[in-house]
Amino acid sequence: MTAATNGEPIIPKTHKACVYDQPGSCSISVQDVPTPEPGQGEVLVKLTHSGVCHSDYGIMMKQWTHIPQPTLPGQIGGHEGVGHIVKLGEGSEKSGVKVGDRVGIKWISSACLSCPPCTETIEGLCLNQKISGFYTPGTFQQYVIGPANYVTPVPESIPGEIAAPMLCAGLTTYAALRKCGAAPGQWIAISGAGGGLGTVATSLATQAMGFRVVGIDMPTKKQSVLDSGADHFVDATAFDDAGLAEEVKRLTGLGAVAVIVCAANNRAYAQAMPMLRFGGTLVVVGIPEGEYVPIAHAIPATMVAQQLNIISVTVGNRREAVETLEIAARGGIKFPVKTVGMGELQSVFETMGQGKINGRVVLDLSRV
Repeated sequence: MTAATNGEPIIPKTHKACVYDQPGSCSISVQDVPTPEPGQGEVLVKLTHSGVCHSDYGIMMKQWTHIPQPTLPGQIGGHEGVGHIVKLGEGSEKSGVKVGDRVGIKWISSACLSCPPCTETIEGLCLNQKISGFYTPGTFQQYVIGPANYVTPVPESIPGEIAAPMLCAGLTTYAALRKCGAAPGQWIAISGAGGGLGTVATSLATQAMGFRVVGIDMPTKKQSVLDSGADHFVDATAFDDAGLAEEVKRLTGLGAVAVIVCAANNRAYAQAMPMLRFGGTLVVVGIPEGEYVPIAHAIPATMVAQQLNIISVTVGNRREAVETLEIAARGGIKFPVKTVGMGELQSVFETMGQGKINGRVVLDLSRV
């Protein structure tokens, strides 16, 4: 961090931000915006990196029908931000933070920690939550405000381009893997294994959890899936839905103990249930855009006969966020990641909309 002669960080009056200037279309404008002042219990964070998530694309394009309000022009997106605290708001020191601390901003940028979901550690359902990048300024900018009691400590040893994805893709898939019911050495399938969520999920599953992984995706993503640690890659285009399930069962013996759906499309969910073995669990992670469609093959008689389960994961809680970053700090987590400047965000979203992103993309916020 750049510091003045008195040792305090130099904070500019304005900074660069990637702004959704025409929500509903893929249009990003890099603008100068005022640098905010932290209020009571808040901190100002100078960001170095921000991951780019498919959720950001869905919000910008107004493709999520389940969100309560439309995205407005001027919204700054992003929810995987890593940087250092440069200024404390009044009373924020009571949360144990200080200037210079490396911290992260997550999808849930603020939770009240006192409502019924929060007291049961389900902060993703906080009744008073704020979502980074949706009606709250997000992390596609160089400075951002965060609550002192909810920013996540980030070890200095983790490179920014790895730490940023851990705050959403890592946290969400770690929570999904913890809840999927598989034990070390057992087989799981990851649908959408070559994308931003899937490559991180595959790496965590194989390197941190000890699971064996069948990664399913488009043929162009084969190498990304294998580089992330999958035991097998299955080309989703090489089979019809029934054949895809049979291929997973051939590779795993009886079927997968769990299928983690990271893909944001309904067909991936339609394919998932038949891949499960007895007692298996479908874990809902990816959120399809457009009209609601029920999960195909979730037939009560079949689910009872095979004792199948369906669970869902929004995002993990504060403890899981810390655990995810501790795993990354120990090394061994690897997935394809591409670092780009702020001016390249629109191009990234255009590629994402075509389903052609391999691995994770991270903004280097020092590059405009």
